[in-house]
Amino acid sequence: METSKKQGRYKRLYQQIGELQCKSNDLQARMATMCAILHYKMEGFFWTGVYALHHDRLIVSLYQGPVACMELPKDQGVCWNAINQRAPVIVPDVTLYPGHITCDSRSKSEIAIPLFKPDQTIYGVLDIDSNKPDTFDETDAYWLQKITAQLHK
Repeated sequence: METSKKQGRYKRLYQQIGELQCKSNDLQARMATMCAILHYKMEGFFWTGVYALHHDRLIVSLYQGPVACMELPKDQGVCWNAINQRAPVIVPDVTLYPGHITCDSRSKSEIAIPLFKPDQTIYGVLDIDSNKPDTFDETDAYWLQKITAQLHK
């Protein structure tokens, strides 16, 4: 998707998700709504979900798309790298990413955004896969960080 079109769509989704977040104080409900909106309103989002961090285990939580890996091996793959780096990780081609964990062979590119509590503790990661290569860029990272920050407003 062309950058200006992508920015415009994210801006609208940021507002829409923010308005819906006000309707519930339940974090699970807020995350489920965020995942559903992103999955169905962004082109190329093949799998959209949250892996929750539980006592050094990264376990699938809420998602849209095909069946996912239920638990990701510690310190391996894109999601753990995002957590360990405390920053988004963008993967244009998952076949070239060292240690990539293949949950679905149709996945071609990926982005992972760490989820922070207000005290900056990480509690999980937003993981999005595309069945097309080179889907994600810095525009996605910027807006997805803004959107996930709304989970605690």
